[in-house]
Amino acid sequence: MKDLVIFGAGGFANGDLTWLIEDINSEKKQWNILGYIDDDVNNHGKIINTYEVLGGLEWLSKRNSIHCVIGIGNGKIRKMVAEKIKHYIIDFPSLIHPSVIKSKHIVIGQGCMICAGSLISGGVSIGDQVIINLDCTIGHDVTLENYTTIAPGAHLSGFVKVEQFGDIGTGTSIIQGLTIGENTVTGAGAVVIKDIPPNCTAVGVPAKVVRDRGAEG
Repeated sequence: MKDLVIFGAGGFANGDLTWLIEDINSEKKQWNILGYIDDDVNNHGKIINTYEVLGGLEWLSKRNSIHCVIGIGNGKIRKMVAEKIKHYIIDFPSLIHPSVIKSKHIVIGQGCMICAGSLISGGVSIGDQVIINLDCTIGHDVTLENYTTIAPGAHLSGFVKVEQFGDIGTGTSIIQGLTIGENTVTGAGAVVIKDIPPNCTAVGVPAKVVRDRGAEG
């Protein structure tokens, strides 16, 4: 098995992501989970779901031959972490739950996490460090750019494009052919029936822009 650490020790990391890796191992033992890496020194030494919070960046910098996944929901923070630690690890593996149903005609980048119950159709392009959480449907020819986050139960119809750092909220539905702009968030349960511009928050049925998030968001 390959040694693996999870960067982050919050809810997604110690819940969904840990479960994802354990279920992959239940099918075929691939990953030896060493524990969590966290910048919060108050967490160091804690045991979470039987795994230790090993330390922060200094712990990682003294090791080699380690793989890492970033269990942080915010795409901009995932990018920041990835840039900070990429020189200390072998790679960012992409992890796909055994229950995921996916076409063989898809492209998946590095460091992606695709959780239980999701379905991914043909022609889909998934960038680096993308999270597709529980029970999502990704329609044909969808594009998910780098560092996008798809929350549980979201449904994206064919030819949808979610630009970099897009954050699609729980239960969001997006009709075919639309673009969700860079650094844009859709609220839980939103129904998107027209393009949403960059750097904003859109909520409701149908979804409407309610806040300008600014480029720094």
